[in-house]
Amino acid sequence: MFSKVDRSKVKVAASLLSADFAHLADEVKHVTEAGIDRIHVEVNDGVFSPEITVGAPVVKSLRKTTDAIIEAHLMTVHPERKIESFAKAGADIIIFHIETTHQAEAVIQQIKNAGSKAGIAINPATPIVMLEEILPIADVVLVMTANPGSAGQRLIDSTLKKIKKLHEIIRAENYDCYLEADGGINIETAAAVREAGANILVAGTAIYESTDVLASLSRLTGEE
Repeated sequence: MFSKVDRSKVKVAASLLSADFAHLADEVKHVTEAGIDRIHVEVNDGVFSPEITVGAPVVKSLRKTTDAIIEAHLMTVHPERKIESFAKAGADIIIFHIETTHQAEAVIQQIKNAGSKAGIAINPATPIVMLEEILPIADVVLVMTANPGSAGQRLIDSTLKKIKKLHEIIRAENYDCYLEADGGINIETAAAVREAGANILVAGTAIYESTDVLASLSRLTGEE
């Protein structure tokens, strides 16, 4: 599942935030049968990010129903307090925000010691210099292309420059990590995000509200 990073193909991670929470297992099955192999679980705490979404018990339940890669995106304060529970629940990747800790390297090591892959996320207004020292040890770097919060937001155009710069750094230094983008990604915006250099696109409404998930997936990845 976690071989060396393959940048030749763009992947889509289906955002659970846009799914029907009354039928989560069915929603996950529906999108994975169409070819999506990543489920992006937004964990909002109502402090760092608006609203409160789901916790480790939801990941544990979904883990029993799917072989897809599960990404737990901790949009929370004190991410170090939640890592063990999400790793034990079956999260393959645990992503936390650089803005939430002064000990990012320690948090990354904690995630890896718990048996998961480690991702680091950055908000639209945060400069990428905050990430540069820990890029060599991250498995995933996630750029928020909209502010943490609700589904269906508009992509912030200025974040494309951030993706492009990070892509250049990752390629120049040959770092073995994925570059992921999350926020406002749909059929209309996906091409610009891909062209900037992202190789994982988090998409919610573009997937779960689609009448043809396979066709939407092809358009998001540029393989139509």
